[in-house]
Amino acid sequence: MIREDRDLLLRLLDLPTAGPLETTGEVRLWEAMRAYADAAAGIGFETLYLGSPEPSVLNRPGVPVAVREAGPDFLACQPSLVLRLGPASPAVMFNVHLDTVAPFEPAGFDGVRFIGRGAIDAKGPAVALLAGVRAAVAADPAVGRDAGVLIQAVSGEEGGAMGTFGTRPLVEAGFHGELNIFCEPTGLRYLPRCSASMTACVRVRGDDAIDDEPHRGHNATVLLGFLAQHLALDLADHGRVCVAGLHTGHLHNRVYGSGELLLNIPYDSREAAAKMTSALEDGVRSGIAAFVARFSEIPAFARTAADAAAITDVRWLKRDLPALTARDIPLLDGLVPRWPDDEPGFTCDALWLADVPGTRTAVLGPGSLGGNNAHSAGEYADVEELDRFSDLVREIVVRFSRNGGA
Repeated sequence: MIREDRDLLLRLLDLPTAGPLETTGEVRLWEAMRAYADAAAGIGFETLYLGSPEPSVLNRPGVPVAVREAGPDFLACQPSLVLRLGPASPAVMFNVHLDTVAPFEPAGFDGVRFIGRGAIDAKGPAVALLAGVRAAVAADPAVGRDAGVLIQAVSGEEGGAMGTFGTRPLVEAGFHGELNIFCEPTGLRYLPRCSASMTACVRVRGDDAIDDEPHRGHNATVLLGFLAQHLALDLADHGRVCVAGLHTGHLHNRVYGSGELLLNIPYDSREAAAKMTSALEDGVRSGIAAFVARFSEIPAFARTAADAAAITDVRWLKRDLPALTARDIPLLDGLVPRWPDDEPGFTCDALWLADVPGTRTAVLGPGSLGGNNAHSAGEYADVEELDRFSDLVREIVVRFSRNGGA
């Protein structure tokens, strides 16, 4: 990375780009996309697309409820960008996201380390990507002549949007390559698979009661608390699950009759998703039965036990997303370590390449989500790790171009 790259990264880090699903604050993604496109133009990239998605993307299968219910107006500040250097095919595509999580954190650079929201996830890798392509162009005339380089710079990766209005419509419009690299923190190991996830909301809809007469209402707190523990144990026998938020109310002087329990369930195949869906629904039924057996004779909870099955249901907030299964990628073997097959992967926009024929896809980037404090306070990226990623990008692009896309 040269001085201009570092200046670009600091400029991007200075821009608040968390989307409306994350914050009610200012969103300056248009400015970030234009700054990135201008920098890429200096390497020789042309802008094929810069725009916001059509409202119709919200009505597609697999769109999370939170995204659908946000309505179409927020899409105006959620642009995505497609850049291309050289021929349309064969081409290697790199996907980066310029949106971030909230809250915004001030940017900084001490000569060794960048700090700020997006430093590692994924504005830092986005800038290092441009540096790597620039070096590849300088290293071999085949780059941009015998093979093309495509870049998707997207919004809608964070906030639980799952790429449904960013990466997905770009892929469906044909903006992908024979080889596709999604720039996410993997510790510079390539991950040739991508899990998806589904989110279930176990809801209780009952009657409130005053604290002096708790038996007159339905105690959603006790019921959902019981189900949370029951499902945590029961689902562990079937696969991974995150027992997440539970909410009924904030006050001490009433019984809350309604509430919600959230569970997030990752999966790596449609078969695994179907298995976990069935396991969750069975677990809720068995949990209710166990609750009834335990609480039906306790006066304060007798009404809750009697009506538990009638007032409890499961609403799926997110489901039916594809998962990317692993394929060998000979070009990357020997160049970069492969993510171990027995180590769990993670979810990112690479899942939208799952059903695209004639493609190979991997997730690859510097740093790690946990180690570099992504999504938390003190997010950072060191120049050294960004430079190593730039070197890898150069080698990938040169090898792809010399081999005619093979």
